[in-house]
Amino acid sequence: MAPSVSVLPGQPPATPTDHIAALKAATNTRAKLTSGQYDQLSETVTPYEQYPKQISGPTVWVRDDYQTHPERWVHWWTSEQLAEIEQAARNFQATGASITDISKDNFVLASQELRDFLAAARHDLLEGKGFVLFKGFPVRDWGVELSAIAYTGLGTYFGRAISQNGKGHILGHVKDLGNDPTQIDKVRIYSTNARQFFHADESDLVGLLCMHRAKEGGESDIVSTHHIWNVLQRERPDVARTLTQLWYFDRKGEVSEGKLPWHTSQIFQYYRNRLITKWDPYFVKSLTRFSDKGDIPALSAEQREAAEVLEQTCLREALHMVLEVGDIQIVSNTHVLHSRTAYIDHPAPTPKRQLMRLWLSTPPSEGGIDLPYEDSNELLRGGVQVNDQPHTSPLDAE
Repeated sequence: MAPSVSVLPGQPPATPTDHIAALKAATNTRAKLTSGQYDQLSETVTPYEQYPKQISGPTVWVRDDYQTHPERWVHWWTSEQLAEIEQAARNFQATGASITDISKDNFVLASQELRDFLAAARHDLLEGKGFVLFKGFPVRDWGVELSAIAYTGLGTYFGRAISQNGKGHILGHVKDLGNDPTQIDKVRIYSTNARQFFHADESDLVGLLCMHRAKEGGESDIVSTHHIWNVLQRERPDVARTLTQLWYFDRKGEVSEGKLPWHTSQIFQYYRNRLITKWDPYFVKSLTRFSDKGDIPALSAEQREAAEVLEQTCLREALHMVLEVGDIQIVSNTHVLHSRTAYIDHPAPTPKRQLMRLWLSTPPSEGGIDLPYEDSNELLRGGVQVNDQPHTSPLDAE
């Protein structure tokens, strides 16, 4: 049974004609679409010798800081917060507008207290430890559509949703579609049940809402890349150096007109006194179809070793968690890497493991950090945006 929804102080009733008309008028201004996956600007490629030997501050953390202290990173939604989120979702749903049009202007959270709480969580994601776990989103009571609206609307208080693939999905779905995970030049691993190695997505923040759990596996690990940098500088400075070289990354066929099928970037970037991480081994190892033809250099022995050392160091240092139904994990992609274990789904008719995913942009004009790419100041920076593919928000994987 879904919780009852009452009108909170300062909150207009759910469906008066004038309020619905106002919400319809408050659709998100269409920001400029970008191609995403830009080459790192050449003038921002910092030599290894200019990198800090050690990073300090709130972005640096170790597993023991949080493993036995869930109160530092886990938040259970209160009934009042859920009622307020549900009211905002039902108000938006009543407009009949597309989920792609959700913004803070038309997904209105009534209380300043909740807005301030979310703003503090956002600041901690951008400038602090870089992760949070919200628990207790009542997805089974709300159903798929209302959960998607509530989740996407909540996401607007953290950033702007951007395209996650060539289809323009701003609401993505991490679900096994039966794709072959060995075909890494064609297949995005989120559409398989294979292990995902430590990586960062093509966005400032990534959110995952657990709709259904797997029978076995599908568990999550995260790690502070600023801590990993410190470890590598101490244990394997040769690897740290290699990770500051320019590497090639695959676009996996999701290529805008006038762009090459790959792009280049350092894995550890040092830009405007900030260490930024860009990494996904599946987008590096898939490039053999180009290196075999001599179009780009093959991975060197030093690069292959660096990738393996990075993965093993992350495994050793990671914080482990299991996402339950109704959990929302939000992670910074600039200073946290995340991974997923392989999994096995329940047999039908039990639903497959499914996570709704948001990639969120936080440009400097809205409190985010500067990035070493030409789209750094765009409202919808990053992502996988192919040409002017319109944004869509499917309610299931496709």
